[in-house]
Amino acid sequence: MKKFAKISIFIFVIIVPVVSFAGGLVPCDGTAANPCDFNAFMALINKVIKFILFDLALPIAAIMFAWAGFLMVTAGGSTERVGKAKRIFTNVAIGFIIAVIAFLVVRTILALLGFKGDWIGFK
Repeated sequence: MKKFAKISIFIFVIIVPVVSFAGGLVPCDGTAANPCDFNAFMALINKVIKFILFDLALPIAAIMFAWAGFLMVTAGGSTERVGKAKRIFTNVAIGFIIAVIAFLVVRTILALLGFKGDWIGFK
């Protein structure tokens, strides 16, 4: 029962707000003035990537760094808690570096292929 409650809370807190704000994700409406074409698809991908990297990963990394710092400061000489804080620091740094490198690799590949859209760079 505890697992079901955790999954329900996760769905309610994480998934529901994302779905409710999804109306502004698609930059086209299918009319002749604003068609849903490749550029609209690329703009959608750009919004999703920037949301994941800058609106999710960056704040989560900052919170985890703060938590690891709190654990280290309050360790009180316990080598086990200091080790746990160092592992958190290392894992968060490696995870965030991997996310940034993945973003840069995709951006570089698309630039090498000649795509000149706004979505491969910062506006």
